[in-house]
Amino acid sequence: MADGPAPIANDHAAEPVSLDGGCHGGKAELTAAASKAGKSEVLARYAKDYPVGPHDQPQSMCPAFGSLRVGLRMRRTATILSGSACCVYGLTFTSHFYGARRSVGYVPFNSESLVTGKLFEDIREAVFQMADPELYNSIVVTNLCVPTASGVPLQLLPKEINGVRIVGIDVPGFGIPTHAEAKDVLAGAMLNYARKEVEAGPVAAPRERTDKPTVTLLGEMFPADPMIIGRMLEPMGLAAGPVVPTREWRELYSALDCAVVAAIHPFYTASVREFEAAGRKVVGSAPVGRDGTAAWLQAIGEACDVPQARIDGIKNAMIGAIGGALAGSPIKGRIVVSGYEGSELLVARLLIESGAEVEYVGTACPQTKWSDPDREWLESKGVTVNYRASLEQDLSAVDAIKPDLAIGTTPVVQHAKSLSIPALYFTNLISARPLMGPAGAGSLAQVINAAIGNKARFDRMTSFFEGVGKGDTAGIWSETPVARPEFKARYAKLQAAAAKAEEHVGT
Repeated sequence: MADGPAPIANDHAAEPVSLDGGCHGGKAELTAAASKAGKSEVLARYAKDYPVGPHDQPQSMCPAFGSLRVGLRMRRTATILSGSACCVYGLTFTSHFYGARRSVGYVPFNSESLVTGKLFEDIREAVFQMADPELYNSIVVTNLCVPTASGVPLQLLPKEINGVRIVGIDVPGFGIPTHAEAKDVLAGAMLNYARKEVEAGPVAAPRERTDKPTVTLLGEMFPADPMIIGRMLEPMGLAAGPVVPTREWRELYSALDCAVVAAIHPFYTASVREFEAAGRKVVGSAPVGRDGTAAWLQAIGEACDVPQARIDGIKNAMIGAIGGALAGSPIKGRIVVSGYEGSELLVARLLIESGAEVEYVGTACPQTKWSDPDREWLESKGVTVNYRASLEQDLSAVDAIKPDLAIGTTPVVQHAKSLSIPALYFTNLISARPLMGPAGAGSLAQVINAAIGNKARFDRMTSFFEGVGKGDTAGIWSETPVARPEFKARYAKLQAAAAKAEEHVGT
């Protein structure tokens, strides 16, 4: 491989995109620009893999946060972002806030370098400079919104430099609905690369090997859950394989070399495609609660041709242990569940088996066949399951049901507490606990029951602050602000007139 990047012809100059609006130019405008600039195939694949809902797209953080975190967690993996400076700042800030301990590469650009194709040359040069095999096994290069919309062709980067793999992905906010699915974008791209390496010849052996058939676990989960799953699989002569997204490159080979894939998080569509291309079976749902564990063990056992007597033995043992754990940690109360992690349906199942009343489950993730077992079980219990749930739908559920506890995203929690309803943030307080098997059965009761028991405190706080003000009158004032609706009406008319005039000029 050459010591440095050789200049290439400028045939791949990016299509002009106005940077005045940047990422705020509008989804339709950016999508049209990206298609015109040669990204139509990528966008079509994303539209099929990650279909939006009737309300278009859930409100969520920048999706690239998901793929960025996957790369930052991997050993000997470097990350380079290409996008607007404000976006890169926000993404790196948030990643470091969540515990990243490594630098993020950034290739800046301006209108000239974007339009002339110099940005691609700069990215290529940065990749060559960073590709040190002493430090890295792989480098992930990510196009954010503007470079994607401009058609910056990461597919033209070398696949390997000095033994360092180069993985280029597009993760635009106008093409990937949620950050959870962006994790799949990178995981799928890495699995595709690793699968082709395996097909080409021998690859590095895993750090730890087992002589048992393995079950690859698809989707991020609490660290104890893979070990719990491993103990449940052992009596069937199986072992838990790697968790995808993986923490190092060679685990990708082990993940592909499995007997079956367990789609614990059911929205990893690109990853499933790679496993199926490698000839692997995929099983949905997860070993959560009595019913979920029994059904999952049966499906895994059948996929691996385990004798029914062995399957029945572990099923009976787990059903008894989980039943005892549930009975010892009951949950009483009406609960609304929502979130964007992808495990919302699993949590709802566990809550119901613990004794809770759950009428609504909202998830920002899409419906796939891998979540059908959970959806069907929940609907049989009278639960409304809402895929691609918008914030407004989750808030409406809280307003209509008036639960004893709301579990959801930050704005859902904020809204519920403003109504004196106890609430818990799904990501930090629910996902950060084991859910699988006997350990998961009793893990939620303490935090759930403690939160429900705080209802009186919320009532006292609401009573104490009653009359302080809200909306336009919130805050501390020497005199209470007087609402002037006539001013709002006047400015609304002026804005409507200005918009109409601008539309007329545009035509």
